[in-house]
Amino acid sequence: MTPLRLLIVDDHPVVRDGLRGMLATQPDFDVIGEAGSGREALTLLAGTRADVVLTDLRMPEPSGAAFIRELAEHHSHLRILVLTTYDSDDDVLPAIEAGAVGYLLKDTPREALFTAVRAAARGESTLSPAVATRLLHRLRTPAAPSVLSARELEVLRLVAGGGSNKATAAALFISEATVKTHLLHIYAKLGVGDRAAAVSAGYARGLLTIPPEAPQGP
Repeated sequence: MTPLRLLIVDDHPVVRDGLRGMLATQPDFDVIGEAGSGREALTLLAGTRADVVLTDLRMPEPSGAAFIRELAEHHSHLRILVLTTYDSDDDVLPAIEAGAVGYLLKDTPREALFTAVRAAARGESTLSPAVATRLLHRLRTPAAPSVLSARELEVLRLVAGGGSNKATAAALFISEATVKTHLLHIYAKLGVGDRAAAVSAGYARGLLTIPPEAPQGP
């Protein structure tokens, strides 16, 4: 049997070392590399082929759903398995929507991790119990209104006023990458796929009222 080729992506060296050591105990796993950032992982994948990527969420950019989406778009054969400490809706839903086949927390027992890696390689989904419970709760309460954070509301209001990512970032004194991350979270919470739909949903749900002044900029 050809071993599964695995790439570990985490910005903490001790975590990468621990994962490599655990995974190396399985004869059907071959850890072909590790990366400390999303950009480093993408560079590695340009020169080698992996079957499964085990990745944390919050790392040097690109990270989170943006990184998963880029992996899925440019390496369609890859199976992406999230292994992280974060289990909030802001993390779980965007990651799965972006293309992750599994979502595990770092307290997952080693045998469960091995099983999840093999399942991911087959295209099967595996979720940590806490994550599965959160998603089930979300599905069972579809009519519950999505609540945006204060910062997400600020971003949505500025976008509704016609502000570009660059202008919104300048108005809020944050980076454009952070604006993009907030937008991804807004899309996930409102169940939409783009800026126009987010603004429309914002008005429909009463999150937006009078159109705000938009910051000027490209």
